[in-house]
Amino acid sequence: MQIVLRGAAAGYEAEHTARIFYPAAELSQTLPDDTADLVLAVAHRYLLLVLVRQNGTTTWVQQRPPQGDARTQEYALCRMLYTMLCGVTGIRPPWGMMTGVRPVRIIHDLRAEGKTEEEIEQRFLQHFDCTPRRFAMAKSIADLQRPVLERAQPMDCSVYAGIPFCPSRCSYCSFVSRTVGDKSSRALVAPYVDCLCKELAATRAAADAAHLSIKTLYIGGTPTSVNAQQLRQLMSTMAEQFDLPALEEFTVEAGRPDCTDEEKLRIIKEYGATRISINPQTFSDEVLRNIGRRHTAQDILDCYRTARRVGHDNINMDLIAGLPGDTVEGFRHSLQTAIDLDPENITVHTLTLKRASNLVVEHRAADYADVAAMVESCELLEKAGYRPYYLYRQKGTLQNLENVGWCKPGYECLYNIYIMEEVHTILSAGAGGSTKLVAPGARHGKIERIFNYKYPTEYIDRFDTILARKEGVKQFYDQYPNCGESTRPQAHGGV
Repeated sequence: MQIVLRGAAAGYEAEHTARIFYPAAELSQTLPDDTADLVLAVAHRYLLLVLVRQNGTTTWVQQRPPQGDARTQEYALCRMLYTMLCGVTGIRPPWGMMTGVRPVRIIHDLRAEGKTEEEIEQRFLQHFDCTPRRFAMAKSIADLQRPVLERAQPMDCSVYAGIPFCPSRCSYCSFVSRTVGDKSSRALVAPYVDCLCKELAATRAAADAAHLSIKTLYIGGTPTSVNAQQLRQLMSTMAEQFDLPALEEFTVEAGRPDCTDEEKLRIIKEYGATRISINPQTFSDEVLRNIGRRHTAQDILDCYRTARRVGHDNINMDLIAGLPGDTVEGFRHSLQTAIDLDPENITVHTLTLKRASNLVVEHRAADYADVAAMVESCELLEKAGYRPYYLYRQKGTLQNLENVGWCKPGYECLYNIYIMEEVHTILSAGAGGSTKLVAPGARHGKIERIFNYKYPTEYIDRFDTILARKEGVKQFYDQYPNCGESTRPQAHGGV
């Protein structure tokens, strides 16, 4: 399937409306031959036209452009395209024609604009054509997040540190990471940790220079892939550089049981982490083998129990719906197993097929027809007393579904809320890090980014440049000498 766009109103939104139905379609600048499958969207001054050709059958519709600005015409074209593709494919997407990744942000922004709850519901159900169930979930999350966002101050920030190493590469993973089983990768770990610790010190200095108040810390990637001594070096640096007792939250990913032992769990606890993640993804040994994991479901259970024994009292567990070889019954069993362990957080992701992952690169994607039924199993979480507290969507997610964090009351991960709703700056350290600077003041303030080098070797070799870029934090905030009330940039929820 190819996507061909013509005219000013036939741009990003039209392309991604088509991708709701054909996520693997290729964007083409020229019309293919008369037999190729395609989606065509045309926006001219006197004509809006959409055409779909699939398996030799062509369907098309046209109309005069509506009165109004460019955004009005863009929406009209996308609505035509969406309606046609619903009919051609027989698919009713759960989020309708919404293309944005942050549905909950739309609710926050509409409330800030003074819209009534009725108007917000109408925006979701009629303008976007979301299902009532998806809107109800987004609204309940927005309600739960509201007091957290109201407490956020203009100069609050969080700090993220990334460890781009792993025991093995999962087939669905598209992150930049090196497997520590490889000799050349192992040689990178020590200098990488040294640089990361220096960057964290520079990050703290940059935050102080900009008068930022650090609220949460998050060590992501796979921190336990480094050895115990290196983990202690990293954790002690965090304790030295940041006022841990003053933090709202300090999360460390301990996700892989094949590299997380009792010693490392004790180090994480010793240095003040208040929240950890132990991420099974599935409790099926067969599915674990399918995705390239080198551990068993029993290893996950043992790791979780060890974490409890050493004193961790706020644990998250991730599961993924749609992994190759999984079934509805299998996913439901994994979810129930996680619930029976009684962690404080359970995050349910829908598998996303990303171009850099082995599932796509090696064309080993399984039959994902049952993924929606897997996601429906989340009713088990509600019955067990968990409630959804953050939600986001990704391009390429199976069947246009979503990722949802569930928690027991009072155990919301604040970092997840802050980063997803973009309420404050995230200062990022490590290879592939992306610092997101959120302007204080006006609700529609701008966001700027400072990028670190992507690969560990480049990060180490060009570390002086990484440190020099920290100056950008103060330069950004120097533009805002008088910060107003805590507000957010506008959400991008699609047309």
